[in-house]
Amino acid sequence: MKLYCILLLLFSSFSTLYADQAAETILAHVRHGAILQNNDLSGDLKKEGKRHPIHLFLRENDIQFLFNEGKKQDGFHMRLGESQFDLFEIVQRKVIPMPVDKLDDPIKGTDVTYEDLAMQFLYWPDSSIVGEEKVKSQNCYKIRLENPDQKAGKYKIVYAWVHKKYNALMKVIGYNAQGKPLKRFVISELQKSGDMHTLKKMEVSTLEPDTNKVTGVTYLEFDKPRPANKAEKPLR
Repeated sequence: MKLYCILLLLFSSFSTLYADQAAETILAHVRHGAILQNNDLSGDLKKEGKRHPIHLFLRENDIQFLFNEGKKQDGFHMRLGESQFDLFEIVQRKVIPMPVDKLDDPIKGTDVTYEDLAMQFLYWPDSSIVGEEKVKSQNCYKIRLENPDQKAGKYKIVYAWVHKKYNALMKVIGYNAQGKPLKRFVISELQKSGDMHTLKKMEVSTLEPDTNKVTGVTYLEFDKPRPANKAEKPLR
């Protein structure tokens, strides 16, 4: 009986390890598809009839988000590593480290925050596959991720549904420390760029934690990726 318990424990440990490695492999593919190296993207954040243009410049290990409102331009900058990234804000065309308490600030009064656009959860080291489910009739892996820094950002646990064939996000729900939902992201349309699939349309819903009631909705939509304009380089 003792030997059986030891073998069961070892099998469980190996299974968990394998699941964690499999989850990280899937997330690595998602990160690669989200980056779309050396491309430019333009799109809009839309809430209650108001439209806010957004531009992305993707240059190898640099991703820059810019928001234009008339002559005013602001945004933020991500410098990517293999398993982590650094986040900066752009103020008067200068790049400075982004304060942790700014991560959950709404962008242009929408339901989308800096934390949402950066998708930091894709880099959290504690991840595991917890099942398979369908999202919009598409087969997906359901992956659980836990925030390694409980002081950074609102999301302490995130569940992400990843398309099994295209390795692209299809749905994300972020939870607080009490396990109550704060935000839901549903990808309604993907687009192909080369041999990768990435976001085209997404609905972002703010949720009331205790009732799960939707209190706000913002839509994010991107045009087809364009080859990088070599004359435009990200601020550093």
